[in-house]
Amino acid sequence: MARTRRPLIAGNWKMNGLRADAMALAKGVADGVKQAGWADREVLICPPATLVSASADATRGTGLLVGGQDCHAKASGAHTGEVSAEMLRDAGASHVIVGHSERRTDCGETDAIVRAKAEAAWRAGLLPIVCIGETLAEREAGRTLAVLETQLKGSVPAGATAATLVVAYEPVWAIGTGKTPTTPEVAAAHAHIRKVLGGLVADAAGVRLLYGGSVKGSNAAELLAAGDVDGALVGGASLKAEEFLAIAKAA
Repeated sequence: MARTRRPLIAGNWKMNGLRADAMALAKGVADGVKQAGWADREVLICPPATLVSASADATRGTGLLVGGQDCHAKASGAHTGEVSAEMLRDAGASHVIVGHSERRTDCGETDAIVRAKAEAAWRAGLLPIVCIGETLAEREAGRTLAVLETQLKGSVPAGATAATLVVAYEPVWAIGTGKTPTTPEVAAAHAHIRKVLGGLVADAAGVRLLYGGSVKGSNAAELLAAGDVDGALVGGASLKAEEFLAIAKAA
């Protein structure tokens, strides 16, 4: 069956990158994307907030998209240290990651907070990538699908459509560990996510579902071929242009 959803390969740089090295990385990825001329897939980098503007300027016209890693729910105000979705948009971002497990764990973000951030992304004209995923303890207890369903129902705003929502499934225990679920396990999780979205989004069949968690060039093709996988949210491997481009090529 032909793929009907345009794949998205997103790189989450996390808290990595000073200007000189980051610009070299951004330009390296942008050059690869421009040379490949991919019209059938999208490639996105999400650098730290300090580098969003510079990355957008350095890659403009190449086809490489730039996004943020998080945003505040409010447009402005007394929120020291925070960055609003409007600020990201003003800096040149087109997407923003919300609800990453590291935000949920390190900052205590709840599903309600994630939902408010996704709504903020819409307000600013950004496309939110809503992250969900189970911990190792939850997986070992056989609660993976239940956890994903709870997080989806709590994190996806009312009125979401295939054009305004991307969902990323990242098993917490696989992030940065080198461990990944089997391809059938990924397919089962994504199939369940698609089913749950059917009760939340009118055009759920069109929502892109990304897999994240130790995605690299050597396993990308297999993971991306799993059922209902429409791309990847890449961590460590996105910090090397050649590796990240290899994942994008596998899409």
